[in-house]
Amino acid sequence: MSAKITFLPVGNGDMTLITLNDSNETNILIDVNIRSAADDPDDDTCDAAAELRKRLKTDDKGRPYVNVFVLSHPDKDHCTGLKKHFHLGKLDDYVSEPPEGEDLKIVIREIWSSPMVFRRASKNHTLTDDAKAFNTEAKRRVNLYKANSGVNITDGDRILLIGEDEDPEKMKGLEGILKKQGETINWINGSYNSFAWMRVLGPFPKGDEEQEKSLIKNHSSVIIQYHIASDLTHPEACIFLTGGDAEVAIWKKLWEKYKDNTDYLKYDLLQAPHHCSWHVLSFDSQSQCDDPKVDADAKSALSQANYGAYIVSSSKAIKDDGSDPPSYAAKQEYLTISKNFKCTGEYPNETSHEPLEFLVAADGPQPPSKKKASASVAAIAMAREPLSHG
Repeated sequence: MSAKITFLPVGNGDMTLITLNDSNETNILIDVNIRSAADDPDDDTCDAAAELRKRLKTDDKGRPYVNVFVLSHPDKDHCTGLKKHFHLGKLDDYVSEPPEGEDLKIVIREIWSSPMVFRRASKNHTLTDDAKAFNTEAKRRVNLYKANSGVNITDGDRILLIGEDEDPEKMKGLEGILKKQGETINWINGSYNSFAWMRVLGPFPKGDEEQEKSLIKNHSSVIIQYHIASDLTHPEACIFLTGGDAEVAIWKKLWEKYKDNTDYLKYDLLQAPHHCSWHVLSFDSQSQCDDPKVDADAKSALSQANYGAYIVSSSKAIKDDGSDPPSYAAKQEYLTISKNFKCTGEYPNETSHEPLEFLVAADGPQPPSKKKASASVAAIAMAREPLSHG
């Protein structure tokens, strides 16, 4: 068993599974984007739900589970499929015999999320049914924690709040489940875990009016730097940095805050924010500006790559056609940071997609071998060749 980081191909969306190398194979799922097209056997969309389920263990009652589900922010492409595929509510209400044709729902043992993403929703940022369902579930868990004074909270009821609420009064009594910007997380689903620790980098706490405009625009995404062990003798074999859809203003602020302590921004593996959008690197619009400029501070924040680091765009194939996201111009900027750039919409090729899985070795993240990728392409080609009846 090795620690793994798996990027599921979900178009312009995020769905990433971290699996640790501990005896329990503890996992952390970051966002979900299970589209209805994947349920159609005649559609070539990757069945992300099936790929996820193949990688999950079941509990003593046969229920598939994730130890932690992290919602970076409640946009459609980060929470689609939540109601359909995950159990929400008390575990006592779990349906162990689903209707014919439906799978058992996945239990979420612990949630990590920020209350800010809901408070800062604008009139133009309407929450989907999945986002509303998540909000209801998060509030249920918070209220249970308050009612029990944090005692005897078990699987299916745990929650960790990432970032301070806009209203300090709302955080009273929740100090035990609150992680502020700059703080670290050492416990996963109620237990200390020696195979990973996490540093919270975002969202930022509420600032002045001008800052708030930027934070609303950037959805107040949860940003976490994951430190993942290959084994107990290599506790930081892979530093994985992911930040949802955080855009240029946030990365600029992160550089201003941590430019004298860049360890906070280091990575061996970076998930290109907002699906390789140009707006992560620039305040200028490519379509409305003759000479759009990259913001030097934002790019500096995203340039703290360790030697041999990889950058992954969780997006459609990146083409030089003016699309954004993903942005071809943004990809060119990332290539100046690291030549090891990969896109989920291009693996193993642009017409057939498979999960992009990195193994965590003692010397860092290891992408799928070229041999494996070539074999996948060959298998696809063979399947399309007409059969010989000679």
